[in-house]
Amino acid sequence: MSRVLVTGATGFVGGGVTRRLLAHGREVRALSRRPDAATALRALGVEVVPGDVLAADTVEDAARGCEIVYHAAGVNGFCMRDPGPMRAANVTGTENVIGACARAGVRRIVYTSSAAVIGEPAGVVATEDTPHRGWFLSEYERSKHDAEVAALREAARYEIELVCVNPASVQGPGRMGGTARLILDYANGKLRTLVRSRFSLVDADDCSEGHVLAEARGVPGRRYLLAGVTVTTEEAVATLARVTGIERRALNLPRPVALAAGDVAATAARVRGRRPRLCREMVATLLHGHAYDGSRAARELGLEYRSFDDMVRRTLAWYVDQGMVSGAGIRADRPA
Repeated sequence: MSRVLVTGATGFVGGGVTRRLLAHGREVRALSRRPDAATALRALGVEVVPGDVLAADTVEDAARGCEIVYHAAGVNGFCMRDPGPMRAANVTGTENVIGACARAGVRRIVYTSSAAVIGEPAGVVATEDTPHRGWFLSEYERSKHDAEVAALREAARYEIELVCVNPASVQGPGRMGGTARLILDYANGKLRTLVRSRFSLVDADDCSEGHVLAEARGVPGRRYLLAGVTVTTEEAVATLARVTGIERRALNLPRPVALAAGDVAATAARVRGRRPRLCREMVATLLHGHAYDGSRAARELGLEYRSFDDMVRRTLAWYVDQGMVSGAGIRADRPA
């Protein structure tokens, strides 16, 4: 098989895709803004080349000789004082990558979008075809929505194959932010408050496999939601109690109190000159919740999802190995 280019290979999702490609015996080239910081990739046998999705000529140079490109580079964040750089990376960067790939003679792009772009109303279990609610919960959601629109538009313009992979919240060894904080804080006895919600998750290994299957079997112009399980916050806590062997309690905050707490936390952090860990758009996203139907990827791509218990066990075991979880009482069973 020909060489494959991966953008965002130093990130969580892109790194997983890179390792999965290598496991399949593929020759991988990675675009990196800081090649000196990609020593781990080189150690795996990846060819690291300098470049930036905001510099289209560097992407074009990197893509030459590659039939397939996995575009996983992007910024995922909340509570940003200035969302401009995130929007530039996600939207302009995606436009640049597709144009550069077309000029370089790439046949197919596997684009890492997000389940958040679906924009489903509250309470709906969304599919790839669910109508958008018409407004955005966060600047991240807006940027990824606009990036996917741009990706499909530019792919049609350049007549290049593009398959969209839309992961729900990706969890697994190596993940430390976002929904992963629920596992970390619970295990460390720091989970004091919760909001009632539900959310869909996909195991990191399943996410990587879904990308590779999308290259082989995905229909150009089509979305593939990757979502292996949907749980409520109560169900998630019950699973954590069962897996860890430790029972912990957390207070469920009413919606107005949760939103006010987000405002207070954001203001306090900014007064100290720090980026907030909590803010209104993050709380609003948690309260809205997300539920996705990942069955298209199973039917059309052949993806098999891991169980939630297995996902939690693998993730928790990694935290213990990394010394990120304290408390000798944590069982941290390895998956069978």
